Amino acid sequence: MSSHPITQPNTTRQDDDALGEAVPATRAEVAALRARPEASVVIIGAGINGIATFRDLAMQGVDVVLVERDDFVSGASAASSHMIHGGIRYLENGEFRLVKESVTERNALIRIAPHYVKPLETTVPIYSTFSGILSAPMRFLTHRQGKPTERGAALIKTGLTIYDAFSRDGGSVPRHRFHGRKRSLAELPALDPAVKYTATYYDASMHDPERLALDVLFDGLAAGPHARAVNHLGAVGFDADGVRVRDGLTGREFSIAADVVVNTTGPWTDLTNAELGRGTQFMGGTKGSHIVLDHPELLAATGGREIFFEHEDGRIVLIYPLKGRVMVGTTDLEHDMREPAVCTEAEIDYFFELIAHVFPAIAVDRSQIVYRFSGVRPLPRHDDTQPGFVSRDYRIERSDVAARPGTALLSLVGGKWTTFRALAEHLSDEVLELLGRDRIRSTEGVAIGGGAGYPTTDDARLVWLVSHDDEVGRARAETLLERYGTRAEAYLGEVDGETERRLEHHADYTRGEIAWLVRTERVVHLTDLVLRRTSIAFTGTLTAPLLVELADLAGDELGWDAARRAAEVEAARTLLAERHGVVLEQPALTA
Repeated sequence: MSSHPITQPNTTRQDDDALGEAVPATRAEVAALRARPEASVVIIGAGINGIATFRDLAMQGVDVVLVERDDFVSGASAASSHMIHGGIRYLENGEFRLVKESVTERNALIRIAPHYVKPLETTVPIYSTFSGILSAPMRFLTHRQGKPTERGAALIKTGLTIYDAFSRDGGSVPRHRFHGRKRSLAELPALDPAVKYTATYYDASMHDPERLALDVLFDGLAAGPHARAVNHLGAVGFDADGVRVRDGLTGREFSIAADVVVNTTGPWTDLTNAELGRGTQFMGGTKGSHIVLDHPELLAATGGREIFFEHEDGRIVLIYPLKGRVMVGTTDLEHDMREPAVCTEAEIDYFFELIAHVFPAIAVDRSQIVYRFSGVRPLPRHDDTQPGFVSRDYRIERSDVAARPGTALLSLVGGKWTTFRALAEHLSDEVLELLGRDRIRSTEGVAIGGGAGYPTTDDARLVWLVSHDDEVGRARAETLLERYGTRAEAYLGEVDGETERRLEHHADYTRGEIAWLVRTERVVHLTDLVLRRTSIAFTGTLTAPLLVELADLAGDELGWDAARRAAEVEAARTLLAERHGVVLEQPALTA
């Protein structure tokens, strides 16, 4: 929900009202929404839960509008740990319903989104046999975290046995295994020699969360013209005509009438409700940060597995091989939502301590950090409960809005990536009840985006690659399949036998591919492209010349003049430095 600093120059002008005032050009999707500013449902906030609810309602034929102040999936959902997990720690909290739902949805996502969600081998290093075995029952009974205690083998073994029971689903993921020191060090030689055991189990990775969310969004839009979604269009109030929104490019405001308004702005929920004239105190989110390292030795040390454990201070730790890099996280700190969440130097020091705890012989320093990011978990207000013990479950709060009697306001409190489909179905059912409508279909088992028809066997994969060999070559076809799933076929259809031209400053993307992303995926700002439509910033492969090249390609598609291109480059440089620790030199702009 952060405002973007750029406004569009007056490169194109139009008469927008009776006075014929000269204003910046209006985006087509904004103009269409202004032409018909009403819907049965308006959803505010396009994180994964808002997007999934949009998709669900669209599939029921509901006239639904989704608005987002920044870019799609640019808030808390963009700062995840890239995991789809059943939540083994929730067992200790007694949240058995959430564990059951989480493992069910995890297994389902492996099937319906196999292009982005894959089984993830996860290893827990263990330093004692019985530690925590007395404190865990007290946490279960009192719901207070108490003094942090590192979990021992007996407790972890018990938890994983129960977890396996919840995870049974026709072999979606293998059962856990337990090893002593000798076998553990044979498999992972760089581990701390003081380790006594390792436990290895399977959850799931989500290697491109932003792209998965975009697939969910485009599924909703594909349902028909009754489903409309606009990014960089923020809800700023509530009046007699409906939800007041402001275009982030032009600054123009208008209202959208709706019978039901759904607030899915995550950790910003209370701030959004305040803008809508309904003060609430639902949220108590905590900040979680991560760093991404270009460190081949550490990458090799993980053996392709995520290393995951609870540190002695009670925080969850993950060392996660991802896209040829190593991601390390996370923290659990109180945060004021009126301020941007950033990864601090103190958090980086903490991460380095964690790495040394697990891999003591591997040196790590700040020069190896290529990207850092931070977000706030949409947790409910938790008062004296320690952050690590706050429920990750969700609930829906209903209220009325004085400015428009008869309009219901639903606020989503909580929620997490793993359960987004089930949560959206639950939230949509509440909306349908308010509208007096019945559910037409369930989203259960429905493939998401490029997961439809995705080849999940070696033979099927070979057939798909061979069928596109003539268009771009086998290796390039495989890259596109991994990047977009079967949605790659839409791009390949545009290539149509023409020779692709690689970017001058990035060999893994082509000019046509970038243009296609800008043209088809609602890119408004340069940061939308480098942070969410691609992995260029995340992997540390962004340079100043590349930023200019991308701005020129985006500008060609979106009609930016030279001033707009320069402004986009400068805004991207500033955001990357301030929020992500990516410092790029001042580039030489093209004429």
